[in-house]
Amino acid sequence: MHVPRWRWTLILIVLLPLVWNCQKAPRVPVPEILSQTQRLPLLPNRQIRNIILFVGDGMGITQITSARIYAVGPDGRLTMDRFPITALVTTHSADQLVTDSAAGATAMATGVKTRNGMVGMSADSTAYLTILEAAQALDKATGLVATSSITHATPACFAAHVPNRKMEPEIALQLIQRRVNVLLGGGKKFFLPAGRKGGAREDNLDLLAMARERGYTVAETREEMEKAQGDFLLGLFAEEGLTTRRPEPTLAEMTQKALEILRNDMEGFFLMVEGSQIDWGSHQNDTDKTIRQLLLFDEAIKVAVDFAIKDLHTLIVITADHETGGMALEGGTLRGKNLDIDWTTHYHTGQSVPLFAFGPHALSFSGVMDNTDIPKRFAALWGFTDFPRPLAQTALP
Repeated sequence: MHVPRWRWTLILIVLLPLVWNCQKAPRVPVPEILSQTQRLPLLPNRQIRNIILFVGDGMGITQITSARIYAVGPDGRLTMDRFPITALVTTHSADQLVTDSAAGATAMATGVKTRNGMVGMSADSTAYLTILEAAQALDKATGLVATSSITHATPACFAAHVPNRKMEPEIALQLIQRRVNVLLGGGKKFFLPAGRKGGAREDNLDLLAMARERGYTVAETREEMEKAQGDFLLGLFAEEGLTTRRPEPTLAEMTQKALEILRNDMEGFFLMVEGSQIDWGSHQNDTDKTIRQLLLFDEAIKVAVDFAIKDLHTLIVITADHETGGMALEGGTLRGKNLDIDWTTHYHTGQSVPLFAFGPHALSFSGVMDNTDIPKRFAALWGFTDFPRPLAQTALP
């Protein structure tokens, strides 16, 4: 049957747009906040219920740059790279230009400088209120997560007060007495009497039994941690520092579990998460270990970002206590698998460290600041007045 030319023309006019639309069918738009490369947005300055502080121990700018190039290339972005606000933080202690972790963490916890080696105290040995203890005074839940011993310098400074960071058995006791809701990491030996296998306590106290009496669920494996319920969880997965390999939980999994528990508190929470072993790899001048630990740290940050995007009342701040190793990137390939790294020391350095902020009032953390400014700004955002202050001046629950 002969079809007139005008009818073919009409058919083409009708069908061509349909064919074109099929070829150019719009993809479902991905919100910017879910993109793996785009910058996270500035959120409205609404009330802050929750604060999550990430501390990359020993993490300097070169550690971040090297991990980025290795993992996603020079044009890619780690999760922390996507934070909308960045800053620099000075790190000197009260007695040294180059801080140690105890003095650095004490500054970030209490807002006061102290001497190297001291935990939660000023240089004159006065115990100072920490931002975690301030959160408890506001009826908020609290948590500490680390890949070191949970009694190590950085986590200890947020809930203990001792003159020497090596007093880990005493720190362990204070962590339980302080009733931090979530404690996850290594350091089981400091919770057990010396007579028990792997125990290191000379006072014969069994802090695992004490913790259970005080309402804690005690977990020693990843599976026990995942099944744990309730408001208090003590998870100890190694005698000292974690191996950061299976069957232990990853830092991201520990962070996820901490958030699962802490988010149930209607008043909000304070959580400190430490990527402890970035520092250890840098002390050893081990590039591969340093990069691996930083990427594990970044995975944990993504867990918190996913939570904060849904919650909209959570502020996340990422920083370091100091840089370690004097790491320098001198060359390599754009694909990042053959980086030319030089190290200038096996110890800490005095250079400023980066800070990243995301969430309500993130702009409060821009510019150049001192590490003592961090908890002061947290306290101000929570309306907690007269901070810093000696511990004796504050009635705690």
